[in-house]
Amino acid sequence: MGAKPEGQLSTACLILSNPNSCQGPDPVSVRMGFRVMENKNDIYIGIDVCKARLDVDSYPQSHRTSFTNDEAGRQALIEALRLLAPKGIVLEATGGLESAVACDLARAGMPVFVVNPRQARDFAKAIGLLAKTDQIDAFALARFAEAVKPAPRALKSDELHQLEEILTRRRQLVEMVTAENNRKTRASAKMAKAIDEHVDWLQRRIKGADTDLNDAIKRSPVWQAKSDLLKTIPGVGQVTVNTLLAELPELGELNRREICALVGVCPFNQDSGGSRGKRRIWGGRASVRSALYMAALVATRHNSVIKAFYQKLLATGKVKKVALVACMRKLLTTMNAMVQNNTPWAAPAES
Repeated sequence: MGAKPEGQLSTACLILSNPNSCQGPDPVSVRMGFRVMENKNDIYIGIDVCKARLDVDSYPQSHRTSFTNDEAGRQALIEALRLLAPKGIVLEATGGLESAVACDLARAGMPVFVVNPRQARDFAKAIGLLAKTDQIDAFALARFAEAVKPAPRALKSDELHQLEEILTRRRQLVEMVTAENNRKTRASAKMAKAIDEHVDWLQRRIKGADTDLNDAIKRSPVWQAKSDLLKTIPGVGQVTVNTLLAELPELGELNRREICALVGVCPFNQDSGGSRGKRRIWGGRASVRSALYMAALVATRHNSVIKAFYQKLLATGKVKKVALVACMRKLLTTMNAMVQNNTPWAAPAES
């Protein structure tokens, strides 16, 4: 069955059935526009999220449909999927567009997982889906869900979403300040004055975002306790702490290898046969890495432990960039252990 016209999708109309089945459809399914598969446990759903539409497909049987990406459309999607009881639902991270539908599905008790777009696209190419459309992407995500069976992530709280939103806005404001300062170097005197006025306005907005972040942390005893612990590390400032609280809630819940892989500071092998390639970091959360980079850079000058570690690596012949990434990794694992054990920073006693 092909996709139905957009104008006919105001109600749930996802049809997943075996056309050769002799059994009659469930009465509830008929009212909702469904014919449900006999084995519900075998259903995997892929959802391609656009600004105005949610393209849906399933696997092992592929039947395409779509819903409007608004409150009514998402509720219709939930009612449709609730009857099917899928084992897994996969969406791509699309710059925040997926947040509303992912949260709605998770709150409804659905096993939803948001996957890295690069990972999903590489999988689609691996199974021969070289073309790219919204419907093809939805089918590829359903295939991905069935093959990989990713574990659903814990639902973020509303407070964490708000903290992340403020932090994202602060980062955007900082980027705008940088862009304006770069323009100022090529501007006339009159235009430079206007740029200065805009930069001043942006700086006030950044200070306001910092205040909002600090207020949000103070309202949460758990966040405040983590913040107090992390700020005891020489070289770690409030911006780094806020970034970790908002964008790395797993800190303290995973082991050292898992947290490093999640952030993207683990070096991956590039070996083949007798050839030994360079180890490189890959993937992970770029915003967290950026914050860790600045913290590690300061720590190599003002944190005795990180400074000694950095100088030791340089003495063994490591290039500065590699040594700095190693310091980022050491700083992250230290933070993870501190949160796990609820212990502040303690520099080793000098002998």
